Amino acid sequence: MKKSTNVFLNAPYVVWAGIFVVVPLFIVLVYAFTDANGNFSFDSIIALKDYWNNFLLSLLYSLVATVVTLIIAYPFAYALSKTPAKTQKIQMMLVMLPMWMNLLIRTYSWMNILDQNGIINQILLSMKLKPVTFLGTPGAVIFGMVYNYLPYMILPIYTVMAKMDNSLVEAARDLGCNGFNVWRKLILPLSMPGVISGITMVFVPSVSTFYISQKLGNGKIMLIGDTIERQMQALNNYNLGAALSLVLMILILVSMFIMNRFADSTGEGGVVV
Repeated sequence: MKKSTNVFLNAPYVVWAGIFVVVPLFIVLVYAFTDANGNFSFDSIIALKDYWNNFLLSLLYSLVATVVTLIIAYPFAYALSKTPAKTQKIQMMLVMLPMWMNLLIRTYSWMNILDQNGIINQILLSMKLKPVTFLGTPGAVIFGMVYNYLPYMILPIYTVMAKMDNSLVEAARDLGCNGFNVWRKLILPLSMPGVISGITMVFVPSVSTFYISQKLGNGKIMLIGDTIERQMQALNNYNLGAALSLVLMILILVSMFIMNRFADSTGEGGVVV
């Protein structure tokens, strides 16, 4: 009876996953291995060799953005977890506040701020300084990734740190550990599940993004997401676009598999796929 009840309760989720996950993946697979006439073909797969630079560039930008995000988020999450409960709620609301706005609007706003005639350059001009070119540079694209995905790094790390038993820290200090050793031997290992979750939640959308690089890159930086969007929208080459998407999905799954294995080695379930 219990088994049949579980099957009944899980049925909507299975149907949902089948329609909106399995079926789209199958369609991508079909398009990747067919030509424009629907005939089986490896042409799109063979053509992937011309886009390895886009894949490598996407990986590089995503890794840099993830590392920068972690460097910013980790000390912030730790400091936040040590503040009074009322202050934590206010600060978490401030962290989440930008997320109430659509990513497209946030990115477009930064495009206007970083523009040649934007606020920053206007301030520089008022100080008799030369304007700086922000848009169309790798720094602008990486900044956009860090800004948009920073909350996804802060939240899991803060959640883990807020649940830490402070008596463990006190015990470590009583046993002679200094501040650095307390962090290295106690806080860091206990916070690793949150760190791994945060890395996954930042890296995955960063490596597949196209709007951030499109707007803040000013059309000069073509990541793999931009390439797929161009093949699908501008060139109507759905077969090559599907092949690129297939490789990107494999890349993301491999990255998440590695993160899961690393999470398992810590003895905590940090990420679930």
